[in-house]
Amino acid sequence: MKNILRTVCVALLSLSAFSQGSGLDEAYARIEPKVIEWRRDIHQNPELSNREFKTAEKIAAHLRSLGIEVQTGVAHTGVVGVLKGSSPGKTVALRADIDALPVYERNDLPFKSTVTSEFLGETVGVMHACGHDTHTAILMGVAEVMAKNKDKIKGTVKFIFQPAEEGPPPGEEGGALLMVKEGVLKNPDVDAIFGLHINSQTPVGVIRYKSGGAMAAAQSFTIHVKGKQSHGSQPWAGVDPILISAKIIDGLQTIISRETELTNEAAVITVGKIKSGVRFNIIPESAEMLGTIRTLDYGMKDKLNKRMMDMVPTIAKAYGGEATIEIRDATDITYNDPKLVSAMLPTLERVAGEDNVQEQKAITGAEDFSYFQREVPGFFFFLGGMTPGNTKPFPHHTPDFFIDDSGLILGVKALTELSLDYLNRS
Repeated sequence: MKNILRTVCVALLSLSAFSQGSGLDEAYARIEPKVIEWRRDIHQNPELSNREFKTAEKIAAHLRSLGIEVQTGVAHTGVVGVLKGSSPGKTVALRADIDALPVYERNDLPFKSTVTSEFLGETVGVMHACGHDTHTAILMGVAEVMAKNKDKIKGTVKFIFQPAEEGPPPGEEGGALLMVKEGVLKNPDVDAIFGLHINSQTPVGVIRYKSGGAMAAAQSFTIHVKGKQSHGSQPWAGVDPILISAKIIDGLQTIISRETELTNEAAVITVGKIKSGVRFNIIPESAEMLGTIRTLDYGMKDKLNKRMMDMVPTIAKAYGGEATIEIRDATDITYNDPKLVSAMLPTLERVAGEDNVQEQKAITGAEDFSYFQREVPGFFFFLGGMTPGNTKPFPHHTPDFFIDDSGLILGVKALTELSLDYLNRS
């Protein structure tokens, strides 16, 4: 039945004018080298969340050069461009994230990042280790193609260049949530939003997607453990917060392995940082842990949160110490509107080839694109960035993360054609 419905849908769409394509092949060919050049420049000059000042200037200057209406300083360093077509209609938004990560790059590229900065009080390398440089360059390319072909646009296109997708610094607001709060989906009101994410482990030329819940809700947590300081040779004279931290970590993992019904949806609890002590022969007084929770089901999310809140202080008390835990929401579940996915899938299949558009299972990675999707129907998909034949691609958020530039032009085509087809069919 699914295949029959797909066949009927594609057949109906093929009768419409836009299904034959936009006729922009020459425009795509001209823009590709520019997109690669922009990407490499942004990669070599990365900036951390809420500090994307030069990146924002580059984006704004480009949009202004195209005659696009530009707003800067949105959610601190975000840039929004509005392009009105030749005739009135709906408004579609396209989003790219622009921030980098506190990672030292280990690649040997001519455009390798050597930038350093300060993050959480430490000197760190800065690298586009998640591909946001490619997203930015792709959307800059889309903006140029569409600005030079306004006659093909029925309605309005809003280009959203979003800062702080990786999360704003402690004590600051930022990202998609702040953009929504500041009205980025208003004036004009957005009817639908599209976004993509490059993937280092998906071959160039391939697009992957999932209808419905596609990516996990992400939460961060902080655990403070209080013990009693003593000499390292006399542990009985104190209360060891490092030992308590180890027991808490072990306990948190049993919530996943023994209490969570993983056959329904995946879930993750990860401790990513532990800080405690100053010297090898001193049992310290306190310890701090930072971590993340990933869930794809709201009921599961509530259950994990409750168990963690109960378990952490109880374990600490059992070993003579004290502990508190604070859990904070970072992103919601990335939910692709099924009706929008069904309507626009033929566009992706036309652009990439039907065999190259592949449905996938939900993943425990998270995206604050989800906050846009809470407000308007959205479709977020994955774009291949792995060199074909590479058997050992490096994952995101690592020093060796690598994206093949040849995959970028498909992103330009996909976002452009999705926008035109959505607007022209409404």
